[in-house]
Amino acid sequence: MSGPRLLWVARRRWQAGWPPAEEALDEPNGLLAAGGDLAPDTLIDAYRRGIFPWFSEGDPILWWTPQPRAVLWPQAFAPSRSLRRRLVRGEFAVTFDTAFDAVVAACAAPRPGASGTWITPAMAGAYGALHRLGVAHSVEAWQDGALVGGLYGVALGQVFFGESMFSRRTDASKVAFAHLVQYLLGHGGRLIDCQVGSGHLASLGAVDMPRAEFLTWLDQLARAPDPRGPWHVDDDL
Repeated sequence: MSGPRLLWVARRRWQAGWPPAEEALDEPNGLLAAGGDLAPDTLIDAYRRGIFPWFSEGDPILWWTPQPRAVLWPQAFAPSRSLRRRLVRGEFAVTFDTAFDAVVAACAAPRPGASGTWITPAMAGAYGALHRLGVAHSVEAWQDGALVGGLYGVALGQVFFGESMFSRRTDASKVAFAHLVQYLLGHGGRLIDCQVGSGHLASLGAVDMPRAEFLTWLDQLARAPDPRGPWHVDDDL
């Protein structure tokens, strides 16, 4: 008996829909399909279905929907005592959507102990296009006029799909994340998709959710009216 097969998705097959999430591979966890493109309509449709692209330079586009799914309810955000102190002291100036391309480039930069990056030029360009449509957003942390941390992701309905974050100063990305949480709480955001869990995300309040449960929530929350357009800091922590 043959094992699971990976579906190769040609552009003409998008009209027939994505394969069911249950057909995703167990190993590697969540790999659902390969091929297609990174056009804005493709990405938006994928995110609404709990599918995201992740691949290395030179590889085909790979589409994933892991089991379980790491999520964070904004009201469950749990900043550490040291992070709360940093927020009170205002060590970083925080902005939204003022340096999207720079944040993506910083997230794509090589990291200690890692080789290569999944944020290829094609991926950076694709999310830049989403940003210009008011769908992808960045949060920037600044110190002495320099960009020292931040994150970016995709906002659809009441869901923010986190993509990547970086930090050049201690807790800079966590401060940016805290401002993201506050923004979502004040603007109808209900859920943050963290994709795959880690100790870092767990320390912020992220939990694992069965994929089927995540997709049920997504069907409700990601189909609300989209909050398109630039974001602005409008409250103090």
